[in-house]
Amino acid sequence: MKSVIVVGAGIWGSSLALRLADAGWEVTLVEQHKPGHVRQASAGETRLLRCAHGDDDWYARLAWQARDGWRRLEERSGEKLFHEAGMVWFAQTPDGWEHASARVLKNLDITCEVLDPADGARFFPDYRGDDLSFLLWEPHAGVVRARRATQVTAGLAVAAGVRLVRARAVPVTGSAAVEIDGEVRHADRVVWACGAWLPELFEGVPITVTKQDTLHFAVPPAWSVPETPAWVDYGASVYGHGDVDGVGMKATSDLEGPPYEPEHGERVVDTDSVERARSYLRRRFPSLADAPVLFSQVCQYPLTPDAEWLIAEVSPGVWLLGGDSGHGFKHAPALAGYVAGVLDGDHGPEGRFGLHERAPSRGLRTSGRPW
Repeated sequence: MKSVIVVGAGIWGSSLALRLADAGWEVTLVEQHKPGHVRQASAGETRLLRCAHGDDDWYARLAWQARDGWRRLEERSGEKLFHEAGMVWFAQTPDGWEHASARVLKNLDITCEVLDPADGARFFPDYRGDDLSFLLWEPHAGVVRARRATQVTAGLAVAAGVRLVRARAVPVTGSAAVEIDGEVRHADRVVWACGAWLPELFEGVPITVTKQDTLHFAVPPAWSVPETPAWVDYGASVYGHGDVDGVGMKATSDLEGPPYEPEHGERVVDTDSVERARSYLRRRFPSLADAPVLFSQVCQYPLTPDAEWLIAEVSPGVWLLGGDSGHGFKHAPALAGYVAGVLDGDHGPEGRFGLHERAPSRGLRTSGRPW
């Protein structure tokens, strides 16, 4: 039986642990806190699931596969994890990111529709779109209950035979092993999927960590999911969705925040984050201009310069899995299968995910933590 130690029980680590346990691996999952703890990048209340990724078809295909994966997790757990409320993209230009997304989705036979800006009134109780070129409608997109999905996935992994160890792990140089409380534990593979903690454990990885404020506003019942869809304004770097689980309507910026230390950084949202979100509500959904903030949370992005993920072997049997760059959560069930194939030797990772020098790019993100 092949053995693996996965460090980090966020959504990527927990999903991989579950996938490998199902495939017959002996799996140890190490987490210094608890699955779904508030410091995790996976721990926000929600994430968006969408297939639009500009002109990149690789991520679009994986997101479509992940949608089926979330449904299977729901069946397995008996719990609602994904609200297929649809998503409206607010396109500011006729030939930009949304136009490229529509072309790719149609080529992949993933349902989408290009609509007139006035059609936004079909989806939202109050809406203004006179500044838009068109809308891109993804009917099979929606909202994942992120924190709960992380907890459920980790729970399913344990039920499948994964050993969950509550401890802080330290790399053992040049060896497929980790050190926990002074004890060195070996395995055939070690996967470091520890999100925002990865840069402090492995010097030189192309990942920086930024502070990202998440805001939810108190809104009338008509603004709930699934009655209203999720929405994204790529050009304005703003996204949101209706009320899920009573925590309010999400409306927040995807602009890159300041550097952040995930373990000890202050978890208080900035006042300018609130004003940016409220300013957008005032423009797009005028009746919500004065909606009070009901819930707020500090999250973090582990960012690579080009927003491509990091899937790389740094020494024999030792793999780094990180740099989700704000668009990785939704892919987790399908990504777990992809990485499992890498660990099994079925295929190598895409070259884009290596430890090479990365050039800055905005093309993949604006998927904030959830989209």
